[in-house]
Amino acid sequence: MTQKWDVVIVGGGLAGYVAANYLAKSNLSVLLLEKGTKVGGRARTDKMKQQYFNLGPHALYKKGKAIPILEELGININGTSPKLSGTVIENNIEYPAPFSPLGIFTTNFLTWRERLEWINTMTKVIRVDPEKLAQQAFQQWVEQAVLSKKVQSLLYLLGRLATYCHAPEQVTAKIMISHLKTAMGGVLYLDEGWQTIIDQLHNKAVISGVQVQSHTAVKLIDPVEPNHFKIVLLNDVEIRSKYVISTTGPHELQKLLADKATHNQSNFFTQIKPIKGATLDVALTQLPNPKRLFAMGITDPFYYSVHSPYARLSDDKKCAVLHVFKYHHPDDSIDSRKVKTELEKFLEKMQPGWQKYVITSRFLPQISVNQRLPRIGDEEELHRSKTEIPGLYIAGDWASLDSILAEGATSSGKQAAKDLLLICNTH
Repeated sequence: MTQKWDVVIVGGGLAGYVAANYLAKSNLSVLLLEKGTKVGGRARTDKMKQQYFNLGPHALYKKGKAIPILEELGININGTSPKLSGTVIENNIEYPAPFSPLGIFTTNFLTWRERLEWINTMTKVIRVDPEKLAQQAFQQWVEQAVLSKKVQSLLYLLGRLATYCHAPEQVTAKIMISHLKTAMGGVLYLDEGWQTIIDQLHNKAVISGVQVQSHTAVKLIDPVEPNHFKIVLLNDVEIRSKYVISTTGPHELQKLLADKATHNQSNFFTQIKPIKGATLDVALTQLPNPKRLFAMGITDPFYYSVHSPYARLSDDKKCAVLHVFKYHHPDDSIDSRKVKTELEKFLEKMQPGWQKYVITSRFLPQISVNQRLPRIGDEEELHRSKTEIPGLYIAGDWASLDSILAEGATSSGKQAAKDLLLICNTH
């Protein structure tokens, strides 16, 4: 018997589950397919030796789009904000980070004139309208807005911190600035990791009647005719549905559509680059230096942060869970061994002798942090891609016109569900 559904959602990450929960409020039959054995996508948390590891450092914007959407769906979010203090490093010299009023006035990284320019620059970021920056690269905006090279380098650093993007010459200023503005409202580190959000979304969806099948990979999405899709699974089982929401990445979606994507759509999907990074996730019985909780390289694209003082990430309160991260440039070729050594060295600088205290650790040399590096011209193409195949909707961290990461995933998941329900109600 061929299964028939009103809606099939491909992908059980944030976008897929947000869409599923909005659709669950209607009387449509909904099936969610996830290829992994575990749901959650890049929002999943792995528990290793009683320690909770997100896939690299994760933080939720307090003033972003994701929290209101999750709260609307009845999701409880538990976590705390990290302090704004820490260290910035250039040429092996450490300076107090100028991210708080105290930091600005105590850091010896900036001269007095540069401190004033840094304060003025932060005011500019708050006041500027990102919509007006869609045709400008982030680097272009920074070079026009800021004179001092040191202040420019701090803006690039904050850009990396807010978006994981390490290509200011390629990314659009619109998304960089809008995420910077949001990040300035603070972030939350979540108790027991991001899996807590996924688990709640999953449970609510299932209780509301959504069918979830994990360990189920899709091989083909075939739009037979308008509002009639044939979905072929890896084991050749066929499923029929009226609508499909795909939350896979653009390259994967292109493969699933085979030759059904139009020439323009195909070209656009092929050109999209992901945002990538390397992470060293570490749990220690104690921190050799308990005061050092946060550091970033100014020109070297490294990040270090201890998340456990602000979120419950271990079954033992005395343990420390931290992340060391390298932001990859999209044109980098990655030497995994070299990157691992760099991350371990950066951690050694922050926590000398850390290896004596390791409970468990994990190194991931190339994780896709976001499926799309946001570039100029993407908006137009994305807009078009959403309507080229009737009944097919796209969602995910790459599929939002004006945001990426969890903001893009949640807002596009909600949007896809709303657009689909609108069409259903008019038919």
